[in-house]
Amino acid sequence: MPIRTFRYAVCGGSNMLLDIFVYYISYNFILHKEILDLGFIAFKPHIAALWIAFCISFPIGFLLSKYVVFTKSELRGRVQLFRYLLIVGVNLILNYAFLKTLVEYMNFYPTIARIFTTCIIVTFSFLSQKHFTFKERKESHEI
Repeated sequence: MPIRTFRYAVCGGSNMLLDIFVYYISYNFILHKEILDLGFIAFKPHIAALWIAFCISFPIGFLLSKYVVFTKSELRGRVQLFRYLLIVGVNLILNYAFLKTLVEYMNFYPTIARIFTTCIIVTFSFLSQKHFTFKERKESHEI
């Protein structure tokens, strides 16, 4: 297994476990499985827990990816952050769509639906981070 893949598996897996843990704690103990009403908008508890978990796992995931996994990228930090945000935004939309479908229409338990959803998105995330967010310059093969 290439070292970068191993590092991504360890860092990404750890961040994923943290994300699921924060989701579970948020859903069950912070939100108490109740709607989060902010006055101008209300979130169902499984969606509010998704946002809470995102606020924790996003910065940690970026820092691990930048400084542990994809260390050879020569892109500027702000470019990496912007690209990372784009990819994570797509992942968040996919998570939202899958959670909404699995929880509200297929009656999955929210934490199980979140784990299932995360498993689907991992491959897309790795490939997009490797080839887009933390892209490395290709070596020239001149003779």
